[in-house]
Amino acid sequence: MAATINLDIVSAEGEIFSGVAAMVFVPAAQGEIGIAPRHAPLLTLLKAGEVRVQLPSGEEQAFYVGGGALEIQPQRVTVLADTALRAHDLDESTALAAKQRAEELIRDQTDALTLAEAQAELLRALAQIKMLERLRKGRA
Repeated sequence: MAATINLDIVSAEGEIFSGVAAMVFVPAAQGEIGIAPRHAPLLTLLKAGEVRVQLPSGEEQAFYVGGGALEIQPQRVTVLADTALRAHDLDESTALAAKQRAEELIRDQTDALTLAEAQAELLRALAQIKMLERLRKGRA
């Protein structure tokens, strides 16, 4: 049997995935990380983006995370996401509306906190749009 790693993807709304994977790719704060079985332990922050899970069968599943934290142990990966959705649950019109709202807030901002919140919202919306475009191209 091929080497696998146990993976849990959870958010405040609940568990979105729990199972085994051959490989996991996550959007870490400093860039994408590929995680194979027996990976060195690591704790890091996640940015908004796509988590790709290669199952032992060769099938690939995709999830959107809005940021969070990642814990890697040699046989277990835990993604603690602020928000998490299965790729097929992403809604393009919602992402585009969020992008537009964030851009308007950035233009009209009057204080640093509002600007920071708007910029974070814009990054999350852009990550969703980018993921939807990739899925549309059929590379999912």
